[in-house]
Amino acid sequence: MINKTHQPDAKSWVDVPEGSDFPIQNLPYGIFSTNDHPQKRVGVAIGHQILDLEKAAKHLSIADKSVFSSEVLNDFMALGKEVHQSVRTELFDLLSEGNTTIDASYLVNQSDATLYIPIQIGDYTDFYSSEEHATNVGIMFRGKDNALMPNWKHIPVGYHGRASSIVVSGTDLHRPKGQKMPPNADAPVYGPSSRMDIELEMAFVVGKSTALGDTVEAEEAEDYIFGMMLFNDWSARDIQKWEYVPLGPFLGKNFGSTVSPWVVTMEALAPFRVAGPEQSPTPLPYLQTTGPRAFDIQLEVSLQPEGLAPQVICNSNFKYLYWSMSQQLAHQTVNGCNLNVGDMCASGTISGPTKDSFGSLLELTWNGTEPITLSDGSQRTFLEDNDTIIMKGWCEKDGLRIGFGEATGKILPSKK
Repeated sequence: MINKTHQPDAKSWVDVPEGSDFPIQNLPYGIFSTNDHPQKRVGVAIGHQILDLEKAAKHLSIADKSVFSSEVLNDFMALGKEVHQSVRTELFDLLSEGNTTIDASYLVNQSDATLYIPIQIGDYTDFYSSEEHATNVGIMFRGKDNALMPNWKHIPVGYHGRASSIVVSGTDLHRPKGQKMPPNADAPVYGPSSRMDIELEMAFVVGKSTALGDTVEAEEAEDYIFGMMLFNDWSARDIQKWEYVPLGPFLGKNFGSTVSPWVVTMEALAPFRVAGPEQSPTPLPYLQTTGPRAFDIQLEVSLQPEGLAPQVICNSNFKYLYWSMSQQLAHQTVNGCNLNVGDMCASGTISGPTKDSFGSLLELTWNGTEPITLSDGSQRTFLEDNDTIIMKGWCEKDGLRIGFGEATGKILPSKK
């Protein structure tokens, strides 16, 4: 029997424009404030509106209603899946067509609200889980015969990143500075990055903690995942290339990553499950799962130079990832590393099998040798100052669309 919150024909008494990312079947969580109520609090997106959960909490059966007055979602996430599912069902009922329990006074226009990072992020892991992306990068720098490293098809490769510089959509970032080794130079130089790039990723948010020493089985890993967000892992390729041997990404990555402001729950994504790529060789037992563990999430990247309209440069899909979220989380904990509510894990660049589905400028321009031509005739190999990147993501099936909103950011000139 289909879960009523997934019924494609379900409607809300709130006006939801056709093609909206936020129909009643979605109900993603975020943190917002308004001029007349500047305190940050929890809301749910519905159409162009936000349902103020601090105000609506009196109509919900949740015992601890104070979680909706919090400045982050962590306390709510920590209550567990059973509570999350109950609240989702009750919100669906409150917003359903014909229900008169609440009215428009509980709503805020998204355009009148300020949105924030909805999670207090404790730790952040960035994976490297797209075979197409890893292969493309390997071919560029090591050649076809040695494209994938020997461990790549055995473990979900990843590294520990910097949580403090993850910013919400709409936050501008300054071009980073650092050491670079110019081609054919004898010594490194210091200065702004000249190879600013994007990485089209998605992130999942941990909603359940573990104790140090405990592990999470891949089969049960989704019990620990609250929801997903869009993620742009900005990259300074020239700084990264000089620094990453032997310990991996550092300053070329940690100057900023952009997330979308809404967390789409695993419950909302359930109708869009699909099988991921066939894995060969068969993963070790702790990484094995049953059933479909990927999700059919369409992804789009647009580049907008100053004064021009956005231009789509990439169309990809989350289902292309070789390693699933379940496998990533299981591998993260296999050594006993503990999880905390609010931890964030990003997928790594999501590239597909065709050039227009490559999720970074490094691939789209093949390391700067094949420039992208923009609508005004100008070209890009990497980002220029005042370029804006807009990432979007959505699922669509049987007339039902579930979206993530946008992860948008502009690259400003380097600070003096």
